[in-house]
Amino acid sequence: MNVVISVDMEGVCGVSSWVQVSPPEFGGLVNGTEYQAARTQMTLEAAAAAEGALAAGATGVLVNDSHDTMRNLLPELLPRGVRFTTGNDKPLSMVQGVQEGGVGALLFVGYHARAGSVRGPLAHTWNGFIRDVRVNGRSTGEYGLNALVAGHYGVPVVFAAGDDVALAEITAELGEGVVTVPVKEGLSTYAAIHLHPGEARERIREGAERAVRAAADAAPYTTRW
Repeated sequence: MNVVISVDMEGVCGVSSWVQVSPPEFGGLVNGTEYQAARTQMTLEAAAAAEGALAAGATGVLVNDSHDTMRNLLPELLPRGVRFTTGNDKPLSMVQGVQEGGVGALLFVGYHARAGSVRGPLAHTWNGFIRDVRVNGRSTGEYGLNALVAGHYGVPVVFAAGDDVALAEITAELGEGVVTVPVKEGLSTYAAIHLHPGEARERIREGAERAVRAAADAAPYTTRW
């Protein structure tokens, strides 16, 4: 079984400001040093999830860069044998790859809460202008939209790592079967209590392995509620 890992940046350990997640090429309120640190942790968390998936028996892992320009990953930090996708002109955007044959599971890493979420660090849905997105009357975030795209191809979401607010939303919408690993506790839009980065990666690796081992029993997410 192959797996796809969709990795965003706002939900990774240590991140609580737009300064940290904004590529310096855009100018304005950015900081190259902080961005480099955040993209490093983003890559290492994706690598941890990939290691867990491989340990669980995944035959192939595709890491899809899903943040902003989608050119943030540091490939040399990924495990050998893992493929990765970069660039923001992708047909399936944040879940590019789920349409490939043999994919049996989708993992979320670095995910954040939906727009308007109280306590959700950097909570938003796609951009800062969208206040609410609803599918069949239910408010959702990027996690729900991406899960529905994956569900169209018969691929279930089995794992999610990010802030505690996002993970509570994911559990409420996608179900208790999704293995979740909180790497930080949201205090406000711009503050959080974080795990040690190394501990966050260890928990992600263990959680991803557990999730992929149980993936055969997971069901794709659809609008047939």
